[in-house]
Amino acid sequence: MADPINPTEKTGNKHAVLTDGFLLRVFDALDAHDSVALLALIDPLEPEDYADLLHFCSAEQREQLFDLTKTKLNPDVLPLLDENVREDVVEQMEPGQLAEAITNLETDDAVEVMENLDRQTQREVLSALPAEERDALRTALSYPEDSAGRLMQRELLAVPDDWNSQQCVDYIRSRQELPEAFYDVFVVDSEGHTLGAVPLHRLLTAKSTTPIKEIMDEQSQRMPVMMDQKEVAYLFQRYGLVSAPVEDEQHRLVGMITIDDVIDIIEERATEELVHLSGVSEPDFYRDIVTTTRSRFTWLFVNLITAMLASYVISFFEGTLQSVVALAVLMPIVASQGGNAGTQTLAVAVRGLALRELTSVNAVAFLAKEASVGAFNGLLFAGIISICAGLWYHNWMIALVIALAMIINMIAAGLAGALIPIILNKFKIDPAISSSALVTTVTDVCGYLAFLGLATIFIIK
Repeated sequence: MADPINPTEKTGNKHAVLTDGFLLRVFDALDAHDSVALLALIDPLEPEDYADLLHFCSAEQREQLFDLTKTKLNPDVLPLLDENVREDVVEQMEPGQLAEAITNLETDDAVEVMENLDRQTQREVLSALPAEERDALRTALSYPEDSAGRLMQRELLAVPDDWNSQQCVDYIRSRQELPEAFYDVFVVDSEGHTLGAVPLHRLLTAKSTTPIKEIMDEQSQRMPVMMDQKEVAYLFQRYGLVSAPVEDEQHRLVGMITIDDVIDIIEERATEELVHLSGVSEPDFYRDIVTTTRSRFTWLFVNLITAMLASYVISFFEGTLQSVVALAVLMPIVASQGGNAGTQTLAVAVRGLALRELTSVNAVAFLAKEASVGAFNGLLFAGIISICAGLWYHNWMIALVIALAMIINMIAAGLAGALIPIILNKFKIDPAISSSALVTTVTDVCGYLAFLGLATIFIIK
């Protein structure tokens, strides 16, 4: 029989995702206000599992659960929480308790927790910190939100360039505290400038008398504190880095960025791109109803305006629609196919821009390719829909009109899906946020205009 308090009983993996059965037992204990059973359930949880548990809870359950465990909260839980969930948790913590938790975090994790606090709470927490940590956090928070300075951690290992490998190993052993995760030992000159880095495996296998400069890799990829985090993620991906030094304006080593931090950035950016393409400003899974409604209203309103524009185009052809009712039945097909084709091209273009696969050098070739794909798909679907329309209404002139309109709109969809994000990116506007509504507008307007305009020319007249 499975252990009733084992959160991963189905897999036997300590770090597996929480099971449904375990969650139900937690919720039952919360409903019954059974603190003894609740503590027995959650005490074995790792920080990652406890963070997941808080995400599964409602706001009321979260408050009840955290109220029971806040006196022995593992600080590592805080940076693992979604921003909206963390806000709920932090509201229940006294500034002194929050300061104590932040003291036990690496700098980058501490900054992540601090940066979303209101100014008053920030001041109260900072005042409760030791002077050295307070100064380090203030400096980190002074950097722009999406900069390398916000992402870096100050805890690192740096050694002088005139040491040998044995001196470096002895230094590491003598340190009372080490970074939670580090892969390289950085080598600096007398002024603190980064000269290179020695991977740990190389340091540990080198002869004790080997000068450190002989086994170090010269550091070619250095991150200025003001570098955009997207650029940081790109350099890590491009050069296969696991860690990199961060330098101030005087090119002195002030911190490091490790691959685990970059993975978080990549995940965050990928999530943003996904929801932006859907017309959502940012992920809102854990937001309350009012805030979620407000954040989605803007783009729904934009879509309403674009839909009205498409309807305005249709209004010019009221006489045509009244004369041939079949047109009203068929015209959404053209617009819908164009919209889907445009969205496909848009997804490829946005990804290409994000990964720098699509640049000004190959933009024309990309446009030509997408227009050609639109034309070929347009021809294929034109053949299919014209045969269906002809057999349906026994009117081959309608079949010809919808075929021509399909080809035109599919080409327009390919061009719009490729060109719009390129133009927006040129003007420093995030193409993932704005492109979708614009592409849909183009395909709707072009689809209706082509179909109804051709019908007016070939059928009515």
